[in-house]
Parts: sequence; C-alpha cells; structure tokens
Amino acid sequence: MSGTPGTLSTLRQALEAEVGDRLLVDEPLFAHTVYRIGGPADLFVTVESQDELCRIVALARECQVPYFLLGSGTNILVSDKGIRGLVIENRTGGSRFEIRKEEALLWAEAGMLLKDLAGESVQRGLAGLEWAVGIPGTVGGAVVGNAGAYGGYVSDVLTRVTILQVNGEIQESRAEELEFGYRTSCFKGANRERRAAMPVILAAQFKLQPESVEVLQERVAEYTRQREARQPSEPSAGSVFKRTAQYPAGFLIEQAGLKGKRIGDAQISPKHANFIVNLGEARASEVKVLMDMARDAVLKQFGIELELEQELVGEWND
Repeated sequence: MSGTPGTLSTLRQALEAEVGDRLLVDEPLFAHTVYRIGGPADLFVTVESQDELCRIVALARECQVPYFLLGSGTNILVSDKGIRGLVIENRTGGSRFEIRKEEALLWAEAGMLLKDLAGESVQRGLAGLEWAVGIPGTVGGAVVGNAGAYGGYVSDVLTRVTILQVNGEIQESRAEELEFGYRTSCFKGANRERRAAMPVILAAQFKLQPESVEVLQERVAEYTRQREARQPSEPSAGSVFKRTAQYPAGFLIEQAGLKGKRIGDAQISPKHANFIVNLGEARASEVKVLMDMARDAVLKQFGIELELEQELVGEWND
C-alpha cells in the first residue's frame, strides 16, 4: 500500500471499524473493469446502500484521502500502477417506478446497471431508455458521461439527480443545471480531478413515456443486431474516442491504416477501429500506446484531433 502513510493508515483503521473484512488492501483492479486491466487500489470497498456510501465518503474526506467512485468499470482505463487512495465500488441498486396516465417517473440509485433499468422499462411498456439495453455501465456513470446510443441520450430523459455535496449535504439538482453536452456533464471535470472533495451522484430520476411493449422489443432487437454486427466480443471499454464533427473516429483510424494494429495483447479491433480490445494479458501501457498512435496518425493525416471518450484513471507518467 502506497500513498501518504499517515492519512491512509488512519482511513484504513476507520474503514476496518466500519466494514470489517470487506475492506480490501492492494486490491487488483483488473478484476473490476471490463477491460480486465488495471493495477492495485490502496484501499477498496464495495457498498450496497446509500447510507453506507455516504458514511464511507465522509470518512475519506475527514482523512483527506482521495477516493474514486467505481461503477461497473466501463469507459475507463486504469493504469498498471493502479489508483492511490480509496476506490469505492458502488453497487447501490434500488429503483422504483411511479406510473401516471401519460408518463412514468423512474427513480434509480447510481449503482444500478443501466441496461437492467432499460430492460425493465421495456417490459413495462415505457419508452425512453430502450437504446441503453446493451450499455454495461451504471446509472451514475451514465449521468456523468451523458451516455447515449442510437440517437438517445441520458439527458433526453433525465429530470433530476440526488447528489452528496462536498459539505456533506444531500441535495437535488434539475437536469438542466448539469451542463450536459456530447458525452459530458458538469460532473466530468470534477471526477477527473480525483480530489478528496468532489460531489457524488446518489440517484437519478427519469421521465419515460408509455409505448407498446412489442414495438419496444422490436426496437431493442434491432439495436442488438446492429451492436453484435459492429462491435467486437473481446474485452474492451467501448468507444475509445468521441465522434468528431465531421466523421466517426473509427472511420478516421481505419483510414489511417491502424485497424488491427497490435501491441502485446492490446489491439485496435479488426471489427471496429474505435475499439481497443484485450486479447488476454494486455497492459494499460499497451492500450495507451495504441490510443496515442491513433490520435497522432489521424492528426497527421487528416488534421483532426481525436478526443478521448474513455477516461485514464490512476497513476500515469504524463
């Protein structure tokens, strides 16, 4: 366990008193990311209730130890050196539907899988999240990155979020206050800083519309066919780069001649050039080299600068 010994040891003692042997030390993060890549977390704990999440965040803040909120480990690349401080895996998964005549309100805790929420909505005949049935991330992560697919976005149906503020207060914010953009929100910058004081999304509320279950299921089936036809089956973290104003990133990377390029067990997918896949024992450093190679090649050949959609997490040399 590295980091600042005094503060980490104080937090470790406090967490052992709070969660007992559920606290893990030097936990390898490759077991908790969809890339199957990542070094150790100094301290690691999984929470399944909002109250416990708030208590553990408060402890980290009191000890001035940086913490990272981990959902299902999608859309991130954890460095081979891992993450210093505390990693909190959020598995809070409560949800409820409030059905009205012309709409439905859906409330869900941040740790719930978005695809499960979308699937239940479809079964209830509620439209608005069916595009998300194949997205493996959590509700909290989807809000942070304004997740979307097939023309639908979280910001289209989100009405409000419940947030644990840096002062310890729990507040609600309206969706229009969250500065949504393409794959971003006001939480994106705060999350990137990895400070010991940053807001935490606890829950989200969505507004859905009634629609035929059969129609929704047909839509889902079509989305699934498209996804299986276009996306690789090997471990990856989704799209590496954001779409540019003119072209999809995968098209540019393919035109730059890098489709199928491999370094170690990391490879730019031969099926979709905007995916980097782990062929077995890939390291984060190898994935990062491919990211840099793709960005440099596209900039050199087309004068277009690709912007990462995935987030680099943990200790990186640069």
